[in-house]
Amino acid sequence: MRAPIIIGDVVIKSGQKKIFDLPLPALYTRTEIGLPVHVIHSKTDGPILFISAAIHGDEINGVEIIRRVLNSKVLNRLKGTIIAVPVVNLFGFINQSRYLPDRRDLNRSFPGSEKGSMAARLANLFLKEIVHKCTHGIDLHTAAIHRDNLPQIRAFLKDKETEKMARAFYSPVIINTALVEGSLRQAVNKMNIPVIVYEAGEALRFDEGSIRAGVKGIISVMREIGMLPKLKTSRFQIEPLVAKSSTWVRAPQSGILRSLVSLGSKVNKQDVLGVVSDPFGENEEQVLANINGIIVGRTNIPLVNEGEALFHIASFKPSEKIVDKIEEFNNEIDPSTDNRKPAEPPII
Repeated sequence: MRAPIIIGDVVIKSGQKKIFDLPLPALYTRTEIGLPVHVIHSKTDGPILFISAAIHGDEINGVEIIRRVLNSKVLNRLKGTIIAVPVVNLFGFINQSRYLPDRRDLNRSFPGSEKGSMAARLANLFLKEIVHKCTHGIDLHTAAIHRDNLPQIRAFLKDKETEKMARAFYSPVIINTALVEGSLRQAVNKMNIPVIVYEAGEALRFDEGSIRAGVKGIISVMREIGMLPKLKTSRFQIEPLVAKSSTWVRAPQSGILRSLVSLGSKVNKQDVLGVVSDPFGENEEQVLANINGIIVGRTNIPLVNEGEALFHIASFKPSEKIVDKIEEFNNEIDPSTDNRKPAEPPII
């Protein structure tokens, strides 16, 4: 029998599943709230994986991804342990806000401290009670409000185990990004725990394709690290390409943006991505690509200010291959092209 896992004052014994709340500071109405945690502690030894979402309170795709993963029948064959936290920033989630009530970004507040700000205390609690117990991690995000991200993995690929997880995830794109100061990824990396970030979709919106890809990706990573049996054959397998660099194209002037390219589009340097004009179209300026690559992120709101980030371009070598992979990927996650009976109805 495996040793139990203790989170807060909750003991999860070998073979048990438990859903419970870690106490958080009460709301100013005196309403008690807690950090929701779901633990599946199998009888068989294996990795201990944390899956987290809504570190930014308005990024809700990950909440649905975790729900579907936990309801998946494949977990009946689980080795090791899953510690799932679908809503880390509960305060922001309640208020449909990216930030905490003190206006701090939780993902710039790690590792935090027991006696610091509200954000610092929550970051410290999450690391101490959740991450510290784990061997691997997957953190789920979306783009910021009014922006959209192509499904992608962000990871620090100098770590071999992290690279293995990133390549196993169900995504055509990996962006090898540096560790940002104060981020969960940086704090977890300092603890020598491999972690990847899945980015897909838009804040405060469910996107069925992004959700499906996230569920497939997490289960695929679990197979790769030995938590689930590997499949003998795969009906569909993506070999992701790694972006060598990425950059944002910004608004050349304030005005109304007419976008001319979609997520996943291949662009060449100096291609016209859109046009920014005044309401009458008298003063127009083209938005031009600054590198060759693929559109992996874009703004969804046409009203823009000079200098605002409009299109996120990732550069690949060669970029032709990634176009085919994105098309295959989109076809695979599109509910309208799936002839198999889904586990549950897709979100429309």
